[in-house]
Amino acid sequence: MFRELIRKNKEIPFEECIKILKTEKRGVLSVNGDGGYPYGMPMNHFYNTDDGNIYFHCGKIGHRLDSLKKDSRASFCVYDEGYRADGEWALNIKSVIVFGNIEIIDDPALITDITTKLCYKFTQDDEYIKNEIEHHASKTLLLKLVPEHICGKIVNES
Repeated sequence: MFRELIRKNKEIPFEECIKILKTEKRGVLSVNGDGGYPYGMPMNHFYNTDDGNIYFHCGKIGHRLDSLKKDSRASFCVYDEGYRADGEWALNIKSVIVFGNIEIIDDPALITDITTKLCYKFTQDDEYIKNEIEHHASKTLLLKLVPEHICGKIVNES
């Protein structure tokens, strides 16, 4: 069902895809939006090594949720900062695309657990995180992307 990479020599191993999902802070989540148009939005995320799912936090209303209630299929794209080989101007960028279905989670304990872990990707300030959870967790849902297909590649910008 999912296409194979055409340029197999650019494919990165699955383990490297997971590393990128774990370490990078942001990506673009795309859903099937209004009128058949794709709807992509930048999102921060948490890759959970315990269950292999990707989690996002969001509010309880909006275009994204309306779209997901009609069609749970989504794709999520993440890419790293890249690197330059010695003497080259062009960046080498690794990207990962995940295809899967999203479940909407409204469990307060899971929301608190996952959003706390997500916060630690950005700051180690326990007081800040505690305050955020205390003031915003009740207004938050989780989106759980259950991967069906994960692929990654490296591209040289030259």
